[in-house]
Amino acid sequence: MVQEIEYKQVGKFEETKFEKIHNEIFSSSLHASKLVAHEIAKLIKQKQQEGLHCVLGLATGSSPIKVYEELVNMHRSGELSFHNVITFNLDEYYPIDRDHQQSYYHFMHQHLFNHVDIMPENIHIPDGSILLEEMDQYCIDYELKIKKYGGLDFQLLGIGRTGHIGFNEPGSHPNSGTRVITLDHITRSDAASDFNGIEHVPKKAITMGINTILKAKRIILLAWGHKKAPMIKDTIEGTVSSSVPATFLQNHQNITLILDDEAASELTRIKTPWLVGQCIWTEKLRLRAVTWLSELLNKPILKLTDKDYNEHGMSGLLAIEGSSYELNIKIFNHLQHTITGWPGGKPNADDTHRPERALPKKKRVLIFSPHPDDDVISMGGTFLRLIDQGHDVHVVYQTSGNIAVTDQEALKFAEVFNAFTNSPNSSKFQETISFLKSKKTSDRDSDAILKIKGLIRRMESLGAIRHLGLSDDKVHFLDLPFYETGRVKKKPLSREDITLTKNIIEKIAPHQLYAAGDLADPHGTHKICLDAIFAALKDLKSSTFMDDCWVWLYRGAWQEWDVSEIDMAVPLSPDEVTKKTNAILHHQSQKDRVMFQGEDSREFWLRARERNKNTAILYDALGLADYEAIEAFKRYIY
Repeated sequence: MVQEIEYKQVGKFEETKFEKIHNEIFSSSLHASKLVAHEIAKLIKQKQQEGLHCVLGLATGSSPIKVYEELVNMHRSGELSFHNVITFNLDEYYPIDRDHQQSYYHFMHQHLFNHVDIMPENIHIPDGSILLEEMDQYCIDYELKIKKYGGLDFQLLGIGRTGHIGFNEPGSHPNSGTRVITLDHITRSDAASDFNGIEHVPKKAITMGINTILKAKRIILLAWGHKKAPMIKDTIEGTVSSSVPATFLQNHQNITLILDDEAASELTRIKTPWLVGQCIWTEKLRLRAVTWLSELLNKPILKLTDKDYNEHGMSGLLAIEGSSYELNIKIFNHLQHTITGWPGGKPNADDTHRPERALPKKKRVLIFSPHPDDDVISMGGTFLRLIDQGHDVHVVYQTSGNIAVTDQEALKFAEVFNAFTNSPNSSKFQETISFLKSKKTSDRDSDAILKIKGLIRRMESLGAIRHLGLSDDKVHFLDLPFYETGRVKKKPLSREDITLTKNIIEKIAPHQLYAAGDLADPHGTHKICLDAIFAALKDLKSSTFMDDCWVWLYRGAWQEWDVSEIDMAVPLSPDEVTKKTNAILHHQSQKDRVMFQGEDSREFWLRARERNKNTAILYDALGLADYEAIEAFKRYIY
């Protein structure tokens, strides 16, 4: 991992057994983005000194936003001028008008061009409003403009889940130039939340071709988050193929992939380092290696042999442990000790090998839920168990969840209320009804509509927790300000968000705090909510009650913890699974037509049920007890 601003810039990366492209991994995407911005700035300044233009190929999407932010900061401080910069953007949706909120023209001006001194005539972004019959000549002219300026000095890239760079979807030819392309369904699904539904996402795009990109003198590709991890592994370790267009980057002589820990998590040297070379066998790595081997060979842990370990790169581990028998017993016992039917701790019991403390017998428990349904989706069975076992349970809904309610659902409630009441407010509902019936995709909801949608989510959450047996006075609604934009795009986390979070923790003074550690939700709310909790915990660290507060992270509708990361596994009975399912079904606005589905088309109740069942199946396959379902948690040490 490189920490200097001038990280390595190499020619053809020296091929190893697995990796074929030079890459750098960072714990912080913010730090990595700043380094990339400084490399771009250095190039711009160098060209200025030489009296030359600096020709940049630019990308859109969430990955480069912090790079652009740092470039803007350098310009505002007087450190950097863009007077000699010429830019060519990779792509644009088609058809789309420039003033559309989701056009890349709008994106680039919002994040970069409106804030620096670049000359408007030096900005080139594919025009999504060009007539189709004029498109061939337009694309040829785009290529000629790039050639006119001597080609791209630097190309910034992101990567899609299909392996696209630009909008070069699977099947793209390495000799391709700028052209119109049909977008893959996965690409359109990933953009669906930005457009308020996949039906509004354009089906085509204009994109620079693979050949155009590969002619750039320097390429940097950015990838953040675990959703990019499988494609990053294919790009770096896979065979060059048009089925994963990003693999063509293996043929470039001056490329670096800049990754955060999660995006790099599937690389062989990160996920299974024992297959690459010698390892420092920490306890965590031993656990990961043994469970991986058990799953790979489909053998219970206690049946793994010396031969199994030796044939899969773990002879060094056996040399430390002495034998597979001793190692198997150690790992099996560790996993067995994660299982507990007492998530709040078992009173009057030896807690030496239990995930939670026996005392105090009755704990104050604070469950944070980013959206108004994450609590029951992710840990509904454990929630129920904590209530039934007599703990003082509180639940905190961090956001209103209003943008996840469809217009049709809001219209239904507005019409019911309008028909029911004869109050003077009736006309206000009639106005709301008329707006919803004529609403266009680009229209922002009024405050009244957002309030209706928020109230729908709020009442659904009350119905769900009542079903579990929790009283209304144990429920808290924060409505964190960062979320309340009425759009998918949120405001940055603010001090106000952190203070609201801090105040509720301080008020309850919990012995146990549960939070969503699932960062895979399609619009990023989970991460911001978790960041607010972590910041609040940091502020409260010196408080006396925090000495006795344990933090447990759950995962939700999109992913589960790897078995090697699980610190507490709570088995559920068939009756508890049914009760959890019924609690989820109280969230009727999230049933049938979910606004932010992600790549999983199943309804949330079915996702949760199958995920919990699969965790139980995994524990059984490792040789542990066979349960109906299991909810899993990881302890966070702050």
